[in-house]
Amino acid sequence: MPNLMVVIASTRPIRAGLPVARWFAGRAAEHPAFDVDLVDLAELDLPFMDEPEHPRLHRYVHEHTRRWSARVAAADAFVFVTPEYNHGYSAPLKNAIDFLHHEWEYKPVGFVSYGGVAAGTRAVQQLKPVVAVLRMTPLSDAVYIPFVQQHLDGERAFRPPEEVDVAATAMLDALERYEAALRPLRAPSGQPAVP
Repeated sequence: MPNLMVVIASTRPIRAGLPVARWFAGRAAEHPAFDVDLVDLAELDLPFMDEPEHPRLHRYVHEHTRRWSARVAAADAFVFVTPEYNHGYSAPLKNAIDFLHHEWEYKPVGFVSYGGVAAGTRAVQQLKPVVAVLRMTPLSDAVYIPFVQQHLDGERAFRPPEEVDVAATAMLDALERYEAALRPLRAPSGQPAVP
């Protein structure tokens, strides 16, 4: 079964991204298409890029990079759960993306964004050209959550409104189709893709 990596982009100590990502990972685990790997960038604790060579060379010298590389390489699709900071996305997410190169290629990526009235949409629009240059396929289906604080209960669990839940299902269905379509491009040269 394909592996869907859900990445929590915010590393703030108190963040809406954690309950939102836990909700989405639970929804994804219920979807019959994927195994789910939830990655919290706060726990991953990558330093700012410290590899001496360009990631496309794949000559990593640090163990934290090798671990991150193996985990991303094992994923077949991604969802970035992202806030919007000053009309953009978080520095830890950019750093995590920039650590690697080939590991991202030919994999679809969806977005769950949250915030106030804009629901994180500007962060998503900035992420799309970044992932596209890595040969990822950003989906047009997305989950946008406006006024996210209104949907966090006293236990800081996320309680989505119906339209957000419907959007999550649509995005997971799209990820399933795109992952299958892109799989032949990820097959080693000269070998057929596994159906």
